[in-house]
Amino acid sequence: MRFTKMHGAGNDYVYINGFKETVPDPAGLAIELSNRNFGIGSDGLILILPSRLADVRMRMFNADGSEAEMCGNGVRCVAKYAWDHGLVDKKEISVETAAGILKLQLYTNEAEKVEKVRVNMGRPRLTRGEIPMTGSPDEQVVGAELHVLDRTFHITGISMGNPHCVIFVDNVAEFPVEKYGPAIETHSVFPNRTNVEFVEIVSSTEVKQRTWERGAGETLACGTGAAAVTVAGVLNGHTGRRLLNRLCGGDLEMEWTEEGDIYMTGPAVQVFEGEYRPQ
Repeated sequence: MRFTKMHGAGNDYVYINGFKETVPDPAGLAIELSNRNFGIGSDGLILILPSRLADVRMRMFNADGSEAEMCGNGVRCVAKYAWDHGLVDKKEISVETAAGILKLQLYTNEAEKVEKVRVNMGRPRLTRGEIPMTGSPDEQVVGAELHVLDRTFHITGISMGNPHCVIFVDNVAEFPVEKYGPAIETHSVFPNRTNVEFVEIVSSTEVKQRTWERGAGETLACGTGAAAVTVAGVLNGHTGRRLLNRLCGGDLEMEWTEEGDIYMTGPAVQVFEGEYRPQ
């Protein structure tokens, strides 16, 4: 089985071309390949598949084998793979995900390889029923109190097709993400678990983000998380609609338009290709 290792701002996945390869147990394969000591090493597995609704289809599995709805960094790499390997022949493409169909703009270098991708991430879902969170289904969650372990956090809940919990902190570099991240991910208020973003406000146009990803632990970047942070910054009055998000693995340019769509622009990088032989 041929595979390609790629990353978007350090958020790395193993990609398999489902136009050519068959993967009977993607959940089990995700666990095996993602292991950083005994496998390839990644935040998960992404399958690039034919679609009847879009140019290509993406399925994403976390490192623990759980399937997620979408990955903003991952979908940029899907677009790069599709162009670089001839699955598409245009620079404006559509990708089918479990969170819906996304539109992407590809930017190539002098060698006509994709270096950067702009994604229309769609519109945020803001009610408890849409995220989902327990409580009144039509209620928005902006700055709500959540008691976790020995602290009370003020959280903002957002769905970008997958659930996010955004928390603003004073110093994100020193914040104990590994302590509070898993406790919030599995908190009973989130019936499907949640991704957790810890965010430091630098200015009205710049933030720093660390993410505890559902099913993967702390990752170097999270694209849907960056979209959620953009929305949370506006809703809480901390930032404007255009934002530079400095994640641990790189920067993402974000915009929440007045019309309601969120756009993310960031890198898509191929690390290496290889061949996997099942044991």
